[in-house]
Amino acid sequence: MSKISEAFKDTKAFIPFITGGDLSLEITEQLLYAMEEAGADIIEIGIPFSDPIAEGPVIQAANERALAAGCTTDKLFKTVKKARKKVQVPMVFLTYLNPIYTYGKERFMERCRECGIQGVIVPDMPFEEKGELKEVCKEYGIEIISLIAPTSNERIAAIAKEAEGYIYCVSSLGVTGVREQISTDIKGMVDKVRQVTEVPCAVGFGISTPEQAQKMAAVSDGVIVGSRIVKIVEEYGEHAVPYVKEYVENMKKALKKS
Repeated sequence: MSKISEAFKDTKAFIPFITGGDLSLEITEQLLYAMEEAGADIIEIGIPFSDPIAEGPVIQAANERALAAGCTTDKLFKTVKKARKKVQVPMVFLTYLNPIYTYGKERFMERCRECGIQGVIVPDMPFEEKGELKEVCKEYGIEIISLIAPTSNERIAAIAKEAEGYIYCVSSLGVTGVREQISTDIKGMVDKVRQVTEVPCAVGFGISTPEQAQKMAAVSDGVIVGSRIVKIVEEYGEHAVPYVKEYVENMKKALKKS
């Protein structure tokens, strides 16, 4: 069992997402420490990119802030490598094919391994094109986190069979962002996955409240929250770290009740 999959053992995993370099790399570093202390089981870090097609306005704005503040992929690698000396939980990058290929896929995965990144999520890489990165990821011990969506239907089984780490179950159609209600049949999606694999399923897109988290965790193995956390960073700026920590603590407590 991989370190990522182990994070789901005997718990409902809470997976917070932040955009690397949002406001500053120093704040990113402090957020990594605070979120682990607050009970995060895995941490997702978005690499800032000028065209993050899967993201809604909140995370798009975070990408713009990070780029304007001078964050680059190299600088983010250095920050994560420094943080890894203290952070014990798995960390995963969320990025797109363009930044990986621009950086050089071999070099990118090598740097991931060097700084202690265990997995990558690539929203614009279709399942059918997974082979583009599969071998190089395997070479450097980086797991590709697969996504399934409400529209995946008959493809869910095929995606799940090849999944590793955890499966990112997209709760809603469209881009990321806080939603009042989540009407997708998450249980049905997870049931299809569990017919073919024991790889854990974590639900993301639209979750923001403890009540939503409890509901999603009741039918899955964990919950991913991004936009709400990124919004806290936007709202509180350089003072955001304790507020994010409190939010993660409250969400983790909610999952323990599910």
